[in-house]
Amino acid sequence: MLTDRLMHLTIAGGSEWVMVLLLALSVISISVVVERGLFFRRRRRQLDRVDRALLPLLSGADSGALRRAVAELEDPLLQAALDSAWTREPAAAEKIVASLLSRERLYLERRLTFLGTLGNNAPFIGLFGTVLGIIRAFNDLAVNTRAGSSAVMAGISEALVATAIGLFVAIPAVIAFNYFQRQVDRLLSTTEALSQALLASAQEVGAGGGASTRTS
Repeated sequence: MLTDRLMHLTIAGGSEWVMVLLLALSVISISVVVERGLFFRRRRRQLDRVDRALLPLLSGADSGALRRAVAELEDPLLQAALDSAWTREPAAAEKIVASLLSRERLYLERRLTFLGTLGNNAPFIGLFGTVLGIIRAFNDLAVNTRAGSSAVMAGISEALVATAIGLFVAIPAVIAFNYFQRQVDRLLSTTEALSQALLASAQEVGAGGGASTRTS
């Protein structure tokens, strides 16, 4: 009885609903790619601005100028790194920066899991639609034996469209996922380098301007 019901649902739906699902996932994937692309573009420009603003100050001894520059840049991670450099011991400041970088990775990797999952599984969803279409094609042949093999071939060729759509959805998602992962690594490397340079510079000038804060 259960097999008959499942067979009826398979025959009634075929591969059409699978193709509709894949097209809907494709639309979502495109929206995620556009949103993440704009996000990483803004973040790269922000880090470039931070790099240009801080580079002249890192080798100086003016702690006030360094504080003002970081405050004007409105980067919470660098602000926290600077504060910890002047209020914590070096080892503790390093741990705080490492923790902040881990949180930054989670922030940068938002929605990328969807692209990776879609890229890995869209071909299987398409293959599932193809299997449903083939089952439907053979059932049509069983119901109407006069149709001959041409009817089966037409049904199978229609069912294979689901596999093609699955690949069409998966390939751009995988490409986008790999590209954005490289962007995440690049941005984290830049942020880590800036944080480490800021720690070193702040701890160096802290001997004059921030040592009293640590020892108190």
